[in-house]
Amino acid sequence: MTEIQADTVGTRPSLTLVKNPTTPDPDATGTPEAPTVEAVDRVDNPLADWLSVPDAPVLPAWARSTASIKANAAALGRLTWWHTRFHTFRVPKYLLKTVLLAARGFFRATVGLWPTLSAQDHSATVKALRAQVKVRPEDIDLAARLQAAHYNRTHTRRWRFGAAAVGVAAAAVGVMLADPILQAGIAGAVVTPLAYLGRGKETQLLDQGAPPLRVDMSATQLNDALRAAGLLKSGRSGDDEKDAPRVSCSMGPVRDGRGWAVIFDLPRGGGKTASDVLAKREVIAQELGVDEIQVIMSRVRAAKGGNAGRVSMWVADDDPYLGKPNPSPFATAERFSIWDPIPFGQDARGNRIEVPVMWQSMFFGGLPRRGKTFTQRLMTAAGLLDAYVRHYVADGKGGADWMPMRAVAHRLVMGAEDDAIEALKAMLRELLMEMERRFAILRELPTSICPEGKLTPDIVQRYNLPVIFVTIDELQEYFTAMEREDREQVINDLCRIARRGPAAGFVSNFASQRPDADSVPTKLREIITLRYSTQVVDRASSDMVLGKGKAAQGADASVLSEDHVGTGVLVTGPASYVTVRADYLDGTGFATLCQKGRALRQAAGQLTGDAAGDVTAAADASGVQLQPILSDALEVMRHSPRMFTTDLLAGLVNLDEDVYGDFNAERLAAELEAAGVKRTSKQVKISGTNAAGYQRRDIEAAVPAEILLAHG
Repeated sequence: MTEIQADTVGTRPSLTLVKNPTTPDPDATGTPEAPTVEAVDRVDNPLADWLSVPDAPVLPAWARSTASIKANAAALGRLTWWHTRFHTFRVPKYLLKTVLLAARGFFRATVGLWPTLSAQDHSATVKALRAQVKVRPEDIDLAARLQAAHYNRTHTRRWRFGAAAVGVAAAAVGVMLADPILQAGIAGAVVTPLAYLGRGKETQLLDQGAPPLRVDMSATQLNDALRAAGLLKSGRSGDDEKDAPRVSCSMGPVRDGRGWAVIFDLPRGGGKTASDVLAKREVIAQELGVDEIQVIMSRVRAAKGGNAGRVSMWVADDDPYLGKPNPSPFATAERFSIWDPIPFGQDARGNRIEVPVMWQSMFFGGLPRRGKTFTQRLMTAAGLLDAYVRHYVADGKGGADWMPMRAVAHRLVMGAEDDAIEALKAMLRELLMEMERRFAILRELPTSICPEGKLTPDIVQRYNLPVIFVTIDELQEYFTAMEREDREQVINDLCRIARRGPAAGFVSNFASQRPDADSVPTKLREIITLRYSTQVVDRASSDMVLGKGKAAQGADASVLSEDHVGTGVLVTGPASYVTVRADYLDGTGFATLCQKGRALRQAAGQLTGDAAGDVTAAADASGVQLQPILSDALEVMRHSPRMFTTDLLAGLVNLDEDVYGDFNAERLAAELEAAGVKRTSKQVKISGTNAAGYQRRDIEAAVPAEILLAHG
């Protein structure tokens, strides 16, 4: 028989199995029984209460980790510095207030001393006695004699007071002629007691400065906020909340960096879970008196000691996503391995966020001019610094954002015109063929080299199978410009690449604006593993990018404002998300990285495809500046060996409207001729139609010979 005993001293019961010495052991075989081990917390142990150790932390919550101590010390330093500046700017006000208090103190001292220097009190007594009807004459005579005696006693005192006043005046004149430091000391010695005498009950010399903290969290405030959000029941007596259920805080609230942190458990019996708390983020923020962007909440999973009712919450003092952007580490890096997690940005607390992309596919969405493309380029930038990454890039907008990739990209498709759409379809067919070729190679490799049937860093170099980075921006431009059959075929190709490609070393990096069912189909979005959304207009749009139901879990990009450029919600799993302020890499920095990537590939023999045959990229790499009209015309004709003049003009306007907006056919011909272009024919034939146009080979022939030699 066993007894289960509970230690009621600690915060959690400790269960101890104790053998009953009077009960025979059924497993005994006649051998001598081992001595019974006495439990410390036995009921009959007289030392149990003294020896029982409560299951409670020795240190307070703020002192249990080095990070917490540093955070609170830093907060104390910021608070001290803030108060120092606050009171320093108010020193003139404090001096004026001190002088006024000293004047009132001098008046009070004078009024208090005057009865001592005169017979004023006795005179009042004589007047009061004379005013009475039934007063004996001897009382009046006695009062008059006392008054006269008091006057005679204070006569010399008044002379001494007058002499003292003259002395003080003379001293004041002397002080005026003394050293300034001495003047300040004497003035302080005189003014301080007078100001103290002149104070009132409500007088405060120093202003009560309140540091700019929008929330001063306490457990009571937290419970009130949760109760107002309907997550905690009210007490039985209505207004009296003393008997109401409350959360149990396993940590905090404590200062954590530039905010307050708390980990709490919801009470049992209320029927509420941590997911219910996350869904009430906006209401909780309102009750705490902050904006919802300042409230960061997440579930605490069992792996970290949590349960279905445990929530970790951090409330920032102010908006944590504003201020100067953080520069990307890639701006100064020379090399990077795509097999390592990519430095992506920082969360609200300033923690670095890194994203592993191998075996993953990515989708970026959000409103225009919120930093979506800049953030998407961060992922591609990581692959630029790895020579064994082959880039396939398509930009449906056809602007300048991705143009530097011509120095590196194996395939580069710009724009969503007919020729660009054909180039995109050809690029996808090439990718699918390469994917099947790789799977055939991987299947034939022994398990000692390819143990999991997937690409490895060793296989990449041994068999020349570089990682394939597929970047497509503004997907909706392609889908809206395609016919239905072409659109379905491209969608199916993209789904195959995103679904099966990761095992063959394919990394998909797609982006679009609001991805509704028409612009980006659900069957493509739903197989993407990593998602990132900048600001969107509503929760429905947020769910379209991040996944159905994510806004209800707290991953809601609609709470971001137009000021949060470069900030978005990153979803990395079914229940894992974080709001990230992405690192900043501008266009110039991205172009520099592209040139670094070209040099790395040339050194490793990995410069292939369009980049190897792009004379404009070769000119940039060699430091030779092509005339803009040549490089821009070649860019527009990237996918076409010939082009009508009208189409070439339209492409140039789309490329740079400020420069080419006023161009016509005559001016275009004059500019190209001045740049050295000699047309072999002024007419070109495309799809059976003859019209005025240009041959791409004629424009390439105008490129300086030294570039062509270096390129060849």
